[in-house]
Amino acid sequence: MRDEREGTGVREERRTDTTVAVVGAGMSGLVAARELRREGIDALVLESADRPGGRMMAETSVLGSRLDLGGQWVGHGHHRFAALAAELGAELFPMRTPKRPGFVDGPRRLPAMSPTALAANAVLLGWELRARRAAPEKWAAQTVDSRLRRVPGRHVRRLLEVLVSVTTTADLDRYSMHAFIEAVRHQGGLAAMLSTSGGAQESLITEGAGTLTERLAADLGERVLTGRRVTSIHRDDDGVTLRTTAGAVRAVRAIITVPPPMSARIAYDPPLPPSRTAVEQHTYMGSVYKAIAVYERPFWRQGKAHAEFMLLAHPGGAVFDTTPPGGPGHLCVLVAGAEARELDGMDVAGRRRALLGQLVPHIGPQALAPAGWHEKSWHLDEHVGGGYAALAIPGTTDGYLPMPSEPVGALHWGGTETANEHAGYIEGAIESGVRVAREVLRSLGRTAT
Repeated sequence: MRDEREGTGVREERRTDTTVAVVGAGMSGLVAARELRREGIDALVLESADRPGGRMMAETSVLGSRLDLGGQWVGHGHHRFAALAAELGAELFPMRTPKRPGFVDGPRRLPAMSPTALAANAVLLGWELRARRAAPEKWAAQTVDSRLRRVPGRHVRRLLEVLVSVTTTADLDRYSMHAFIEAVRHQGGLAAMLSTSGGAQESLITEGAGTLTERLAADLGERVLTGRRVTSIHRDDDGVTLRTTAGAVRAVRAIITVPPPMSARIAYDPPLPPSRTAVEQHTYMGSVYKAIAVYERPFWRQGKAHAEFMLLAHPGGAVFDTTPPGGPGHLCVLVAGAEARELDGMDVAGRRRALLGQLVPHIGPQALAPAGWHEKSWHLDEHVGGGYAALAIPGTTDGYLPMPSEPVGALHWGGTETANEHAGYIEGAIESGVRVAREVLRSLGRTAT
């Protein structure tokens, strides 16, 4: 504890000293802190929420199973994520998935080779081909929504609208085609982004992906402080002082791992350079609602049946069978963009009926009677701001993935948005945490062992 004198009065302010202060206890921040601690560097993690995890969050169902309300999938080639899960004693299991999801519009189910599906595939292929070339700069000001309006066929447009919304969580009238194409190119193509087997939704963790952040935080113990929102950061020749809602922290270096729209809430003294503030000012967090319906058993798995659907009625979204080995049955529902926010005006029962009711014609009335219902609207989370990742506003290229991470004096930048591989995914968060920890070590004259 130290005294700060202001005029004739005396104000006592608690101050904690550390070598490295890490802002954000999501996967990136916790991995960075762990890497530093392994090298003998004291790191203190400051988290504004009352829990660690950031955009990852696991819960236990009424039937005892673990489920994720935040990031959860281990994609194809996400070797860092798989290795961390194994190290922390968690098990992976493959998604049970059909060759193609079912496209359902109320009681109607579109055949995989229907004219609507074929036309949508043709449009996606055209976008993919553009993604493999240098995207025209004029597309930076053209939104996905304006491009979709040019696509003939109401059902084709609706299918594409739901696919892009669930994939990106963007408001399509606030997301440029240029940004979308660059994201597609960065992630290795639309097929990789949209697929389960062999794609970004290939595997899950039985214990819940959010359990990994819980275990990382537990291992760091008292060096993870929750309920500590950072309000300002002052840089000087000797380091940084971070003001929080529960006292100040003095450090030699600071690592910022929260997404740019959230780090913009921090007051910086001296101000950040324009190249950095542009990223914060020209990005926003996507809107996404996620729910998990828990059933005594996965009743929809009779014969060769499945429960992986794209919902084209209102509200539109995606449904995945995320049942762990041995059950109970889990159905994961995602609604994104403006339609996710529309759900905020309903009560819990209304949201459940609106979403599960669309499944009744396809898997039966049992869909309406889950044993448990877990839900979260990430855009209403004041500590995260939304998901899955920060998005660039139209007319700018400042918020494209990967986002810049060049140090600013004693400030270093992490977070999944800055990852060189799989930015926007948990894999990218892990990569960025390791990268920024090594960057800080070098700045301190140390090398990783």
